[in-house]
Amino acid sequence: MPIATLSVIVLDCPDPTGLARFYERLLGGEIKDDGEDWVDLYLPGGQRLAFQRAENLVPPRWPREDASQQLHLDLDVPDVAEAEERVLAFGARPLDVDDDGGRRDFRVYADPAGHPFCLVKA
Repeated sequence: MPIATLSVIVLDCPDPTGLARFYERLLGGEIKDDGEDWVDLYLPGGQRLAFQRAENLVPPRWPREDASQQLHLDLDVPDVAEAEERVLAFGARPLDVDDDGGRRDFRVYADPAGHPFCLVKA
């Protein structure tokens, strides 16, 4: 029997409000506690992401065998190409968008703070 349940996933970043707004546009939901050092994003379905100020954040480098990516988010989308256009407009940066001639059903990006995430065909 588990002794805990997951409450929140927290991402370090230099601009908590800005990164929360990026994920709000990407995933929906509502920003609450729009503070200077901590911002909560309550997602549809009850999940929560939080963003904590880290002025000296060193973003992970992807892909690197000699450096950890720390974490990444897999986000299901109905159409990867359409979602790509939108996340780039929101401020994401492509890390690996080569779909291997249509044989791969995901692409990798970095959010504005440098955290990697994947758009995955649902």
